[in-house]
Amino acid sequence: MAIEKVREYFRQYGLEERVQEFEVSSATVELAAQAVGCEPKRIAKTLSFKVDDGCVLIVTAGDAKIDNVKYKGTFHTKAKMLSSEEVEDMVGHSVGGVCPFAVNSEVQVCLDESLRRFETVFPACGSSSSAIELTIPELEKYSGFSKWVDVCKNWE
Repeated sequence: MAIEKVREYFRQYGLEERVQEFEVSSATVELAAQAVGCEPKRIAKTLSFKVDDGCVLIVTAGDAKIDNVKYKGTFHTKAKMLSSEEVEDMVGHSVGGVCPFAVNSEVQVCLDESLRRFETVFPACGSSSSAIELTIPELEKYSGFSKWVDVCKNWE
């Protein structure tokens, strides 16, 4: 199960106890916000896109939407999300629990500028009923991100 993979990933940093599991679904931004008790914009949603023969995960604020023009300017291709089958195969997590932790080694992780306005955010932890609260520096450290990007709109 992917949440166990993520919990094991955080164990190496002594953070496994911070992984939260809920009795209710946290598979959408709204459900996750209800489960953790925060505003939806503080949910760090992880979106998966096809780039060339691989994929990129973009972690954005819960209220942000992908801006196709900005995306194409950054990645030099049209934004095309992975299918649910591709997500599990290419990323290593299922839709609803996709997160930037304990992903397959060839996956590129990017953090969107929409996250920088928060002190802490809540990304999923590999299942559709999990999350962890992280500061932005912790998100940078533990996500293994490659770069910050500005590919979203409707959050400013």
